[in-house]
Amino acid sequence: MKTALLAACLVMGLGHSARAETCRQALALGLDVSGSVDAREYRLQMDGLAQALGSTAVRAALLEQIDAPVELLIYEWSGPQDLMTLVPWTRITSPSTLDAVIAQLLGVTRREGSTPGTALGVAMLRGAQHLSERSHCWQRTLDISGDGKSNLGPRPRNLKAQIEAQGVTINALVIDADNTQDLGGGLAAYFRADVILGPNAFVETANGFEDYAAAMEIKLLRELDGLVLSMK
Repeated sequence: MKTALLAACLVMGLGHSARAETCRQALALGLDVSGSVDAREYRLQMDGLAQALGSTAVRAALLEQIDAPVELLIYEWSGPQDLMTLVPWTRITSPSTLDAVIAQLLGVTRREGSTPGTALGVAMLRGAQHLSERSHCWQRTLDISGDGKSNLGPRPRNLKAQIEAQGVTINALVIDADNTQDLGGGLAAYFRADVILGPNAFVETANGFEDYAAAMEIKLLRELDGLVLSMK
């Protein structure tokens, strides 16, 4: 009797553990806070992400299947030594959990960086490193924002094969501060050629920092679309 009871407890424990680790998507968001981003633009970016996460549509998408939740991590990047996690890996399993992430973004203050440069390649590597911690998730996506081309550290295009081999998708939100859209060799074209990777990877463009919240909402909805699967 005791042996049967112990076996039943072990099965229940293993089942609980498996459910606890189920995750339909790991989503790491990397925010560009390099020297080209001033104090007002920094605030627009943090508040814009908070607004997008709290929108009715994104909130519904994140909370649609809490038994296989999305896990979020948010970090900021600029120079090679200036990367900092703002929100550690968080399982979005309830409205209060999501509200806590939003409150953390609204309360963050800018810190001084060691260099004004833009180390986009380093930021990509850091995002892939974060996502390597989430092997239990069905999909792993790096959502990286940027308002300029890389000018420090490894070239992004030289890292794509290495990161893609890890099973990571990279999407981008390009902040077109000059409102040039995608003319000729514009910033969006650069991100398409040198940064994004993986099946169905895409670039979303914000027409300046004032458009960041709206563009981020569109981007998040596109990333979350189709990830709800039946558990029956």
